[in-house]
Amino acid sequence: MIRGPFTMHAKLRVALSITLAGLCLLAGCGNSETTATVDGASRTVTDVEGRSVEVPAEPKRIVVLSEPTLDGVLALGVTPIGAVTGRGQSTLPHYINDLAGEIPLLGGIAAPNFELIGKADPDLILVDGTSINNNAEQLKLLAAIAPTVNVGLAGGDWRDTFTRVADALNRVDQGAEVIAAYDQQVADAAASLKGYDEQTFSVVRWQGGSAAMILNELPAGQALTDLGLRRPAAQDRRGRGHSEPVPLERLAEIDGDWMFFGTLGGSSVGNQNAGGTADTSGAEKAYREAVEVPGFEKLSAYRSGQVVLVDGSLWTSTGGPVLMQRLVADIVKALG
Repeated sequence: MIRGPFTMHAKLRVALSITLAGLCLLAGCGNSETTATVDGASRTVTDVEGRSVEVPAEPKRIVVLSEPTLDGVLALGVTPIGAVTGRGQSTLPHYINDLAGEIPLLGGIAAPNFELIGKADPDLILVDGTSINNNAEQLKLLAAIAPTVNVGLAGGDWRDTFTRVADALNRVDQGAEVIAAYDQQVADAAASLKGYDEQTFSVVRWQGGSAAMILNELPAGQALTDLGLRRPAAQDRRGRGHSEPVPLERLAEIDGDWMFFGTLGGSSVGNQNAGGTADTSGAEKAYREAVEVPGFEKLSAYRSGQVVLVDGSLWTSTGGPVLMQRLVADIVKALG
């Protein structure tokens, strides 16, 4: 069983000691289990790897280190005390800013700031495969600060990840209600889109002068599948949980009757401060670049005027039920 200290004294001591040398020492600990004194009631949950984690029965100070975990807790009506930047962004994920408000940033996606996390004094930390990606050393460091639950895998079904988020927060019934509301939204939307049964729908992330495809395992692909909308042959498959680059000589692979086209601005996982925008203004700039690439103007979606510019943080990244609800709403709006 993985346990983390719940006492204020223990967590402050960890926060103050996390320097570069301290991180190395913690990462080198031989025992992966941490014995803790638990203040108040606790319960045991199972993470995505099958590990048992002891968590507070009613966590109050939650830190989330990915888009799916931030999305999930907000969908449950819980505001975390800290989060990380959205993928390809230097702020919280753009698509959920209206719900996230002024949640403090505790580092970048895939690069959490352990000192800030310790100082935030969480009683629960949520991670998944889109953030620290099962990094054993980082998981050990986080577990030394507070109970840490790995709720999902990169490319995993958002419903499974969200259900584990709800379980960690002891809100399983509420989580089931959120999923049921999404399923009803999909059923209503699908009934209004019957006229598009024979058309294909491409999802493209344009970044750095070239394209990448969003395949079926990512949220946008899952939303299209849920709605019964077809993908182009080159995109009608699963990938490895992230967008798949397309060489310019194979640009035809991004084509479809319709194309949802977005970008994540100038920043990236490796360069969190590069700036850029994730909203449709970023897509507009990327689109102007794309049409200058030889072969783009030959694409049928371009020639038929059926390229839809979208918020890349919504369409080309990851999230949870809020993202899925907004994807479906975007599709209905675009197709009328």
